[in-house]
Amino acid sequence: MGLKRIGKHLLEHRWRVRRIFPPRVLAAIEQAIKAGEATHSGQVRFVVEGALDGAPLFRDQPARERALDTFSHLRIWDTHHNNGVLIYLLLADRKVEIVADRGIAAKVGAEGWQKICAAMERDFRAGNFETGVINGIAAVSRELAAHFPKDGRNPNELPDKPVVM
Repeated sequence: MGLKRIGKHLLEHRWRVRRIFPPRVLAAIEQAIKAGEATHSGQVRFVVEGALDGAPLFRDQPARERALDTFSHLRIWDTHHNNGVLIYLLLADRKVEIVADRGIAAKVGAEGWQKICAAMERDFRAGNFETGVINGIAAVSRELAAHFPKDGRNPNELPDKPVVM
């Protein structure tokens, strides 16, 4: 466990998440999810977590493992076509993880998701968080539309509202 990482997470204040993702930005992200889901039968969720605390921090939980826990906790795996996708941002680490259910993961592959994450992280390094998230949602939606085009009976199985942890 690195002391530098612990310090970064302990100093990462929740107000920073609210400053970078104020209600206006969260509403724009929700709209981007809705617009994307109008083009495919998949489900997209966005979660931003400012920093780890407690047991996850002191266990030195990697962002990928935390994203997997969040994917499970939010039941994103529980979609009819197994095509739910989580875009998870751990702000203190400036790390993006995409976790995809087996139906879409088998079609896109880890390299495809990693390209989307890398593009988002470039935007984040430039301070363009809103743009990075919205472009990431659009890229995920393009993959879902290619492999799971919208059919006539596409219920909205998961909430579109971003989650701030």
